[in-house]
Amino acid sequence: MSSISISRTRVRFTRVATALAILAIVAGGAAWWSSPDAVRAQTAVVSTPPAGPAMTSYANAVAKVSPAVVTVQVEKKASFEPTSGMPHDPSFRRFFGDRTPSPQRQPRQRGLGSGVIIEADGRIVTNAHVVDGADRVRVVLTDGREFDAKVMGIDKPTDLAVLDVEATGLPTLPFGDSDRPRVGDVVLAVGNPLGVGQTVTMGILSAKGRATGSGDGSYEDFLQTDAPINQGNSGGALVTAQGELIGINSQILSPSGGNIGIGFSIPASMARHVVGEIVDHGEVRRSRMGVTIQPVTADIARSLDLPSVKGALVNGVEPGSPADHAGVKTGDVITKFNGLALDNGNDLRNLVASTAPGSKATVTIVRQGHSQDVAVQLANARREAASARSRSGGASEDDALGVVVEPLTPQLANRLEVPRDTDGVVVTDIDPDGRAADAGLREGDVIRQVDGKAIHSSAELRSALSGRTDRPALVLVQRGDNTFFATVG
Repeated sequence: MSSISISRTRVRFTRVATALAILAIVAGGAAWWSSPDAVRAQTAVVSTPPAGPAMTSYANAVAKVSPAVVTVQVEKKASFEPTSGMPHDPSFRRFFGDRTPSPQRQPRQRGLGSGVIIEADGRIVTNAHVVDGADRVRVVLTDGREFDAKVMGIDKPTDLAVLDVEATGLPTLPFGDSDRPRVGDVVLAVGNPLGVGQTVTMGILSAKGRATGSGDGSYEDFLQTDAPINQGNSGGALVTAQGELIGINSQILSPSGGNIGIGFSIPASMARHVVGEIVDHGEVRRSRMGVTIQPVTADIARSLDLPSVKGALVNGVEPGSPADHAGVKTGDVITKFNGLALDNGNDLRNLVASTAPGSKATVTIVRQGHSQDVAVQLANARREAASARSRSGGASEDDALGVVVEPLTPQLANRLEVPRDTDGVVVTDIDPDGRAADAGLREGDVIRQVDGKAIHSSAELRSALSGRTDRPALVLVQRGDNTFFATVG
């Protein structure tokens, strides 16, 4: 009974609503016929779409970027390190035979990364760690074309490499302005993650000027993004929502090895400089001042009466260095370089390194509460380091290992994040074609022992390696928290 009553009530309401609607239509029609202005007003209201959230697509940016982002395939010989008991164990001989695999029979390692075509005649930029040590590099375009690539140069301190393929008229994506985008801007990461094929991911620019401390040389000024970056994205493009190349994807921070939304990209401003140096000079020329620095903390700023917690505190000046000749002293705080304010020591390292060797720079220092400018004529980092090591009995470029080393100091140990009780010499420069590089050593490694003998100086290193022709040297290396042996033939 109740349900019937409700139903009838609805019928009655429906009839009333219908009548009211008819009256409204009649009234509206009368207004239309009586007022042309009203007709135009009504038409305008009807033709305007309702307000709502704007729909955004990045398809135009992707169409611009995609053809210039390539897959980089690498191949190299796998290292073969038999255990000490392997040649004498019958069970091993049963499976592997009595001979150590020859180089021709060694297994091959294959890797995958990404790259960006920056010039139509075949110049491509990618990561150094993608192609380092590769015997063969092959580039695959999105249209299916494949080319063998030549490695023009590698710069491990910035993790950048330049490739060249014999082709013309290739699609390009030139470097843009990485300083203009703001934190919070939308960015896209383009590459070939895990070999699934070219993939585009979206996020925002999370931070600028990041330093992770994982590079070989501390030349870091990363753009941080939460756009998903995974293995295989290395060397790919980070672009704005308009398709402007602002970075080369390099690394991620993750406890598991997978993406957690913390990725890092080398800014286009740094990549442009490094690529230009490799193309024009075959290497990256860097300058040095000859100072060691540490961060300015809040306590240090109060102690030195600094206006802000910024700059780089000089805790050491190398005798005879450009900084020494310019009058820079221990305890000075460097606040500007060529007029550019410094937030921290990493800013200073990057600015000095990117300035042409031999040029003069204006360095602003704060000493005893007073600010002053000093003129510093910068030296070539590679040549000056080798010369200084030679004058002090240090290693030179043509030593047996192909490295430049210096004694491990507490400051260096702290920066390299090695245990405090570590003894040895630090690799500060390395010949990419030398024996040490072939053995897997890199800048920042600490050489602790050679054939069980402790090493404390470059002279001891040379002595331990001199006259060896019968067998490889067994070198104990400290890299961060890890210790390993490398055989140097």
